[in-house]
Amino acid sequence: MSNTAVPHPIPRWLKIAFTLFMAVLIPVYWYHYGPTNFLYFCDVALILTLVGIWSESALLISMCCVGILLPQALWCVDYIVVLCGGTMTGMTNYMISDSPLFLRGLSLFHGWLPFLLFYLVRRTGYDCRALVRWTGLAWVLCLVCYFWIPGRYVSHRGDLTPKNVFFVFGLCEETAQIWMPAPLFLIAWMAALTVIVYVPTHFLLRRFVPAANSIA
Repeated sequence: MSNTAVPHPIPRWLKIAFTLFMAVLIPVYWYHYGPTNFLYFCDVALILTLVGIWSESALLISMCCVGILLPQALWCVDYIVVLCGGTMTGMTNYMISDSPLFLRGLSLFHGWLPFLLFYLVRRTGYDCRALVRWTGLAWVLCLVCYFWIPGRYVSHRGDLTPKNVFFVFGLCEETAQIWMPAPLFLIAWMAALTVIVYVPTHFLLRRFVPAANSIA
């Protein structure tokens, strides 16, 4: 593979298009869901991607890939199953709910973001530091959500603010888990995210994407 430097690996039109999308999504989500919604990994990845495409940072883009490629791929599969009338994990059931159509339309970013990120990381190369950097960020976000975001979801019409973000209180939105002490569950869940999601994604990216220093 040639080591010729690529001055601008990310097309300018893509940078502008993504920026315009974010200029719509951020105020709309802030209004409907509140600022705590931007603690979700997918929303954090959107913001990091915005910075990453303009700075053409392989590290930021690689971090997003490590964090959300597998979960968002699962989102895509789950949504296809839901559209076909089935049920899988339940994570995309809200896409066929009675929530505002415009919000559901914006939420389609979960479907195209993993493909965009894979395209971007192929352009910039994969930075192996991403595993440690994303894992550290994810653990901090989990701790923030555990100590400062409501855990139990009490449903009442019109309340769209996040509860039990990242499932740090249990895998059910209605009730907290009772399998083990809450702090122990949090530690186990953070470890599971790392071992099941981040580490495998890291090795897949190392295997199938050129290293960043071989491109830039």
